[in-house]
Amino acid sequence: MTTKTLSFTEKILFMKKHWLTAALLAFIGGSANSQTIFTYGSHKVTATEFLRAYNKNNQQAAGDKSASMREYLQLYINSKLRIQEAYDRRYDTLPQVHDEVLNLRGQIIETYMTDPEAIKRLTAEAFQRSLKDIHAAHIFISNGSDGTADTTQVRKKLEEVKQRLAKGEDFAEVARQLSDDPAAPENGGDLNFITVFTLPYVFENAVYNTAPGKYSAVIHSDAGYHIFKNIGERKALGKLRLQQILLAFPPGADAPEKMSIGRTADSLYKVLQGGGDFQKLATQFSNDNLSAHAEGNMTEVSVGQYDAAFEAQVWNLPVNGITKPFVSRYGYHIVKMISATPVVTDIDNLENYQSIEEKVINDDRWKTAKDFIYAKVKSKAGFKTLYPSENVLWGITDSLVDMRNAGAGRVLKSSSPVLKVGDSTVKVNDWVNYVQGNRYKTDRVTKKDYRTLLDDFSRQVMYQYYREHLEEFNPEFSYQMSEFRDGNMFFEIMQQEVWNKAQSDSVALLKLYNAGREKYTWKESAQAVIFFCVDSVIAGDLSAKIKASPASWKTYADAINEKVVADSSRFELDQIPGLQGPPVAGSVTDIIVNPTDNTATFSMIREVYTQPSIRSFPEARGLVMNDYQVILEDKWTNELKKKYPVRVNEKEFARLLK
Repeated sequence: MTTKTLSFTEKILFMKKHWLTAALLAFIGGSANSQTIFTYGSHKVTATEFLRAYNKNNQQAAGDKSASMREYLQLYINSKLRIQEAYDRRYDTLPQVHDEVLNLRGQIIETYMTDPEAIKRLTAEAFQRSLKDIHAAHIFISNGSDGTADTTQVRKKLEEVKQRLAKGEDFAEVARQLSDDPAAPENGGDLNFITVFTLPYVFENAVYNTAPGKYSAVIHSDAGYHIFKNIGERKALGKLRLQQILLAFPPGADAPEKMSIGRTADSLYKVLQGGGDFQKLATQFSNDNLSAHAEGNMTEVSVGQYDAAFEAQVWNLPVNGITKPFVSRYGYHIVKMISATPVVTDIDNLENYQSIEEKVINDDRWKTAKDFIYAKVKSKAGFKTLYPSENVLWGITDSLVDMRNAGAGRVLKSSSPVLKVGDSTVKVNDWVNYVQGNRYKTDRVTKKDYRTLLDDFSRQVMYQYYREHLEEFNPEFSYQMSEFRDGNMFFEIMQQEVWNKAQSDSVALLKLYNAGREKYTWKESAQAVIFFCVDSVIAGDLSAKIKASPASWKTYADAINEKVVADSSRFELDQIPGLQGPPVAGSVTDIIVNPTDNTATFSMIREVYTQPSIRSFPEARGLVMNDYQVILEDKWTNELKKKYPVRVNEKEFARLLK
């Protein structure tokens, strides 16, 4: 008999169909310090492991906990026995199991590459910073138009800035005279108030780690050099929901044109004062395409998102208040306050914490979090340099990359080891390939020095090791992979020992049926067609047509077969969706709509059977197959318990019941 190869999702559905619960998939080693709850053969299961599986699969359990846990214990034991038998038979080496595990690993690994300890620390840091806004200023010294060269002039200018600030000169005045920020001559480097996530993380650190009234150390970026000042701090203002009408200045607009736009803004403001509809006016007149198409509604506004002129107008508006027209470099604005949400100060607020965590993961600060990964790898796996000296490594690199004389590098070969992480060794050839692909800066002209390249290469090697050995570093990832692998093992051995046998042994099924035909009796039933529709609209239309012409049901269903599935068979009355009251041949039941996805189901009654009758073997085959599976499972379980004797620690189990 040919057996269809199923995906893991199909396997889960198949197991559920055959009255197996998700409990059978929850297996993972618990804490080594936890007490043993039971043993099977030479293997043991801890209380920690058992409780994790029980709690995961019995979240809705009600009633007698003792009975529920005792029942689950037996399920868990039986499942452990079957999985162990699968491992002993080396089912984990089966190509389909191996490939599915690798496939899942590739699908979920990115979710777990965010180190949980680092994410927790960065989220806590971001939460604390979200509680205050900082009035910041900035001096920028550019590397040049292409941002690539450190010239003598740049260094000289930077030193002048540092010396003048050290003497106590006014930060704003130094910014006006020396900063390369185009806005600095006008605003003295004033950035207005910023909050967490307003600036790139390295700049945010400089601002939040600088005391009020002080300025930061020099920050070097690809573009140049930066110095920040903390002008002052305040309690965070939170977020605003606003509506806006923006009358934008066209590129190159002159003074008369701007004045004309201002007069239009004044006219709109008068209309609003007279009760005009803000949303309609925004839709009609606003040049902010994004908000205009949303009836003037802007995305939620935080501190630091807009220039000082805009923020000065909106943060003190009352709810439903409307600003007078005000000008910014973009044009004239009229803004309405919809609502103000104060900053969340409770770190235990789950919704806020998760929102911050998501921003942390998607923010550039995650690059900093990789430092925790490197530290973990060094601590847990070990990291060693294996080359005699940097000069020797530089020599062989010159030889292989630029065809120069190897010099001191002659002692190394392409196959010589360079780095070692855990049990993995990286060779000279790996290093040289990295240099060839990464030796230039973003301008594709300037070369990186070997020291920088080696640091980057070492981090890449450690990151790759962490990725390839993630189960050793991340317990939750290890749990997920073990759960999936065990689920596949369980399926393979159940298919081999139970399901395939129950499906294919027609002689045994017929024998079981004949031995208890009365067990397979129809209760009150009906020949019916059950229609499964993609949505309630399709169901309503199809139902109306079938009510008008029941005999044409198949024609109607076939015409929209991509939107409806029809199941025609004999069903007991409690299996027929939508049936209320005694069934009547030719009738159509009410439509049942699933509120989660709007799929809909209804039925058409074709013939009613009011008297009980024994099912024929073909009609009873599914029920007989289920009963035969139980027989096969019981027999097999008894055999497994002889092979792996089970011993329950009743004293420890009793503690779990308290």
